[in-house]
Amino acid sequence: MKGPLEIAFTGERGQDVGGLTRDFFIELSREMFNPNYSLFNLMSNGVSYFPNPNSGVVAEHLEYFRFIGRIIGKALFDGCLLECYFAKPLYKMMIGDELAFEDLEEQDHDFYKNLKWSLEQDITVLGLTFSVDEEYFGRSKHYDLIPDGAKIDVTNENKEEYVEKLAYYKMYLCIKQQIDAFLTGFHEIIPKQLVSIFNYKEIELLISGMPNFDINDLKKNTDYNGYNIDSVQIVWFWELIEGMEQQDIGLFLQFVTGSSKIPLDGFKALQGMRGPHNFTISRIKTNDMW
Repeated sequence: MKGPLEIAFTGERGQDVGGLTRDFFIELSREMFNPNYSLFNLMSNGVSYFPNPNSGVVAEHLEYFRFIGRIIGKALFDGCLLECYFAKPLYKMMIGDELAFEDLEEQDHDFYKNLKWSLEQDITVLGLTFSVDEEYFGRSKHYDLIPDGAKIDVTNENKEEYVEKLAYYKMYLCIKQQIDAFLTGFHEIIPKQLVSIFNYKEIELLISGMPNFDINDLKKNTDYNGYNIDSVQIVWFWELIEGMEQQDIGLFLQFVTGSSKIPLDGFKALQGMRGPHNFTISRIKTNDMW
């Protein structure tokens, strides 16, 4: 796997001087997120992916995760960028960094908010224990967060430990087999000690690079509320955006959408609070406006 690849697509004639290999990696990176394979779930931000706890519906799913890890490692080894974005916890596990409660926010924003709320409230009214019960295709799965956790009540004195254990369960333990298989494949190509020098943002850039923002695609999938495409403020806005460097556009998208990444299907797949929602520019009326 560490040797050079020479790619030939069936029915297509061409000499691989790098372009075919890049196309090969791009096609693989798109297919790994194909919902028909049930290997990854799309996160609430609409652009990041994380292993599916129910991937076991696919025969030999752990071999698929190991293969995906090897492909990502091989692409990184060969300097080929991929069209794939993972949730922050997976990047941190790839470099051997410790997970933190805040890492859960990108993976599951609503779940993170609920846990954060529980830290600020009287948690005893919820009647919780140090255990988790989840449904798996009609069957209940039980997991103790600590030994005999089902017999230990969550109180205001131990709720920080409960939140920490539950967050770790959500980010790793409930998908331990999938994560371990993925990391095994990845580290077969890129040894852990070599990637441990990077932080999670750097490893994301090494794998996926800086997104190439298509301003025309953003324009095409923008709605206006109180303005129209010919409004002078909108003309100024697009002139400003078109004059930005790619890095600055990424920062702009991070500010207005919560992520600097672009969905695989382009800006038409941006996620709002209730599902896909176009980027919207709204005019806010105040008392000093007429």
